Amino acid sequence: QVQLVESGGALVQAGGSLRLSCATSGRTFSSYAMGWFRQAPGKEREFVAAISRSGSVTRYADSVKGRFTISRDNAKNTGYLKMNSLKPGDTAAYYCAARTGSDYYIRRNDYNYWGQGTQVTVSS
Repeated sequence: QVQLVESGGALVQAGGSLRLSCATSGRTFSSYAMGWFRQAPGKEREFVAAISRSGSVTRYADSVKGRFTISRDNAKNTGYLKMNSLKPGDTAAYYCAARTGSDYYIRRNDYNYWGQGTQVTVSS
């Protein structure tokens, strides 16, 4: 089993940047594909970005493509989501997720390990 702990959420002005981190423990991080999802109040949790376990393949939701970058450092057992040009519409709780597998995964139900979430609020 793997435990996930997100950090880095904050209140930021529109146009600003943040980097979220997802620290893991329990098993070898390099065995797990990772994803980031977000959930705004009253809305369903939605896919943001995914990365394969090697880091060689990434995918993004259209709404964040070109602004967000997903990455990972397997030596540090940590994943990242760098967010630039933030908009008020990016306001949400952000969750990292993990699962075993060599591919990348974009569906919420693909993942069986989740963090507790970190809040990102973007003011206009």
